[in-house]
Amino acid sequence: MEQVCYRYDGEFMGFLTCVFESYVHKEPPAAFLTFADPGATLWPEREVETHEPHALRVYNALGEKGTPLFRHRLGRAFLTCLPDKELILYGLIRRCLDGEGKRVVSDLSDPAMAKVTLALQKLFTEEDHLRGFVRFSDVDGMLVGEIEPKNRVLPLIGPHFAARFNGEKIALYDRTHREAFFYADLQWRILPVEEFRIGAPGEAERAWRGLWRRFYKTIAIEGRENPKCQATHMPKRYRHVMTEFMEDETNAALPAKLP
Repeated sequence: MEQVCYRYDGEFMGFLTCVFESYVHKEPPAAFLTFADPGATLWPEREVETHEPHALRVYNALGEKGTPLFRHRLGRAFLTCLPDKELILYGLIRRCLDGEGKRVVSDLSDPAMAKVTLALQKLFTEEDHLRGFVRFSDVDGMLVGEIEPKNRVLPLIGPHFAARFNGEKIALYDRTHREAFFYADLQWRILPVEEFRIGAPGEAERAWRGLWRRFYKTIAIEGRENPKCQATHMPKRYRHVMTEFMEDETNAALPAKLP
């Protein structure tokens, strides 16, 4: 069987469509690339447009021959930054559909499953951190924020903030993956965004930022400062997009009363 390189849209349903095409054409993948990835490969390429009925056939088969939990974990693993994740997930899917079924899920000694399990742990840790570390600014009546995660966490944390601030308009930009979560009128979408700039904060927003920085500095006990402990609970890689660690935009005195 000749190996090919599959090019697809980078989404989970697109990946499952590639799995379907691999079975139909009896062409195991040598690599997976998205349409946006530059350059050529040493293998013949097959461009695959997402076909939802075909993807759902694979998705349903994973639940029948494996378990719903296994299928759920595959979907979450697709959001991780695991190197060559498509090839690893394809191998697990192939084993599941070709007869191993539920044994694939429970075999944590398997190197591929061990990699996926570790990647999932890192994904869920980052998701939990960002639920607490995301900082929003009020820009013209919209809550706007930025993150720079390792994993693609927007599909996980976006709905969390939509439920938490269900009466607001929200825009949360992922710098790493160049996509943004938009929420308004009880509906949300994740869209690719090449450039994203937060507008200049208004007077009230600058006041709130100043108060937040003042609170952060005031609550600390100078004699008991422990940077190593602080870095454990608030990793440094998140701080450049957190309000309390940003430089103040203005040196103007804070108003005695917020507008």
